[in-house]
Amino acid sequence: MYPTSLTQLARANPFSAPLFSLQKVEEPQQSLNGQRPRRLAAAATADEGVSCEFGSSKYYALCGFGGILSCGITHTAVVPLDLVKCRMQVNPDKYKSIGNGFAVTIREDGVRGLAKGWAPTFIGYSMQGLCKFGFYEVFKIFYSDLLGEENTYLWRTSLYLAASASAEFFADIALAPMEAVKVRIQTQPGYANTLRQGVPKMFAEEGLWAFYKGVVPLWMRQIPYTMMKFACFERTVELLYKYVVPKPRSECSKSEQLVVTFVAGYIAGVFCAIVSHPADSVVSVLNKEKGSTAVQVLKRLGPKGVWKGLVARIIMIGTLTALQWFIYDSVKVYFRLPRPPPPEMPESLKKKLGLTE
Repeated sequence: MYPTSLTQLARANPFSAPLFSLQKVEEPQQSLNGQRPRRLAAAATADEGVSCEFGSSKYYALCGFGGILSCGITHTAVVPLDLVKCRMQVNPDKYKSIGNGFAVTIREDGVRGLAKGWAPTFIGYSMQGLCKFGFYEVFKIFYSDLLGEENTYLWRTSLYLAASASAEFFADIALAPMEAVKVRIQTQPGYANTLRQGVPKMFAEEGLWAFYKGVVPLWMRQIPYTMMKFACFERTVELLYKYVVPKPRSECSKSEQLVVTFVAGYIAGVFCAIVSHPADSVVSVLNKEKGSTAVQVLKRLGPKGVWKGLVARIIMIGTLTALQWFIYDSVKVYFRLPRPPPPEMPESLKKKLGLTE
């Protein structure tokens, strides 16, 4: 007895069903010349010994853990470059270039001065990574369930954009307090040298608002950034396997797949930096100053000022994004989580479009 059409969609949906269960549904109409389509064969993960079901609580938890590692470690590793970038944005007359910024910082604060703000960076971006990657998986499955199998394929870019924007909304609320402390430490010499000094001082001066006054410009910076980061990455991976990698993903080793992940992550990172840089400049200045608003800062910086430090940010974000995706995918491999292949057109849609006999 054949499943109902609703059950068919639910089971065949690559985002909402355990991938190994797709082979258990007997659907003769999905066979071509007596063979299964490559989409189902590539999605078969029973032989790989996955550790949990796709979309289960354990899956989400481990994805969130992967997000903590990918964002926390990478952002902390580039704190020196981030510090110079922030100082170029808020004081371009003093810090004229990347090289000059490093030289001035080392001359005034020593080599240890380049590590200012590492603690709020690690804590803040770990929390952001937890929400960013964890909720992205949640929203991607949720929106895919609403769309159904065929629309999930047709509107997959929109799905990536919507899921990543939804996840980043909550991720920035988690990030905002530590981001505010980090920028204050890095851009106001003498204000505070550590997280323990900065938090009580900011709270005493401005109250709780000091930690969340930058959340709106943070959304302005991070939501477009994350939408580009996830959508561009997903589509780049798809294009790399289709046009560049000489064999199907199912025939690639785990190491080869991780190389593709790194390359796609770097390409996505370059676009991310460009899209989000103006808002990043506003956030840096806003968190440095008391009583300013995002609109006031934007007017003062002007069209040219908001692009200060772009080269440094492209280098930083490109490398950062590539490493984040590499670490995140490596966590999935290590914990044997289900890793769906690039999406392929459902057989039902191929028939509607006359692509099959």
